[in-house]
Amino acid sequence: MFSICILAQFPPPIHGLSKAVDTLFHSRLKNKYHFSKINITNNWQILQTCLSILKSQSDIVYFTPSQTRGGNIRDLVFLKLIEWRKKKCIAHIHGGYFRQLIEKDCPKWQRTLNYKAIRKLAGGIVLGNSLHHIFEGLLPNEKIFVCPNCVDDAFIAPSIDNKISDIKEGGTIHILYLSNFIESKGYREVLKLARIAKERGDREKFTFHFAGKFFDSQEELFFTENCKDLENVEYHGIVGSKNKVALLQKCHIFTLLSKYSNEGQPISILEAMGNGMSIVTTDHAGIPEVANSENGFVSSKHDIQLEPIYDYLITCYNNREKLAETCLKNHQITQEKYTEKQYINNMDKIFETI
Repeated sequence: MFSICILAQFPPPIHGLSKAVDTLFHSRLKNKYHFSKINITNNWQILQTCLSILKSQSDIVYFTPSQTRGGNIRDLVFLKLIEWRKKKCIAHIHGGYFRQLIEKDCPKWQRTLNYKAIRKLAGGIVLGNSLHHIFEGLLPNEKIFVCPNCVDDAFIAPSIDNKISDIKEGGTIHILYLSNFIESKGYREVLKLARIAKERGDREKFTFHFAGKFFDSQEELFFTENCKDLENVEYHGIVGSKNKVALLQKCHIFTLLSKYSNEGQPISILEAMGNGMSIVTTDHAGIPEVANSENGFVSSKHDIQLEPIYDYLITCYNNREKLAETCLKNHQITQEKYTEKQYINNMDKIFETI
């Protein structure tokens, strides 16, 4: 039996990368390959991490590299230790910024070390075909693998019949922003949409729900100040599993107008689709592979115009049959392509190939 050491960030905190890693670690593959783990969430434990890498008896190291310059220096140390132990290493990039990081943000010496380290990998995994370029020219095509993200089974609605009935009955359309409160994630644009609704007398047509974490006090102040007079905005804080499921089941349209530099393939979009929601997003990073105009509305990340987006929201409000059709299609797509089972099967095929 092959043994695989998972060198990655594990929860807490919970975010797209740590959730994907945790799903893999606790999957059926843990018996087939004999998993062990080294948690690299705490950078203060870097010496302990290095010792753990040196002591590991695994055949293969599955590694999730950072997409920051400082984190990359740490990762180069890890990769050198893995090479020194003569272990095969698979690097799984959970984002779309990695190639730009090493080519644009790193000095020449760091870039050169990255090129050398990447060329020695047994394989590289990206989230979608549009992110294939991350390893192009550094690894042969047969060593570049695609494995889309997945939605945890707990966050896919088994049925959306009640939601479809709710949509067709009329009434308020519930719009959801569920992500961290980072400006480049687009929460400010969603707030502006809520203000447009109020100014045009459409307050009762739409309720805008926000949930997520603030990392910056200035962002929290901006949000608080700008929604004081917006009766059509509700903030739910950081939602746990039960409250998150309730929000996903309640809302009809999901918004993520992202230009976030580290964006890959947002699990939040897949969760929204898995709960029968139409998607309003951008053509950024790996998003177009999971959400395009067939799944809702897609704006150019270079020119996010709110008028066409608001027109789409009004169309959804007036044409309930079309909205219901989109919600049903998105739910079906998620069940066909983005379940835990399919994610684990994809990873299994990659491990077998390596």
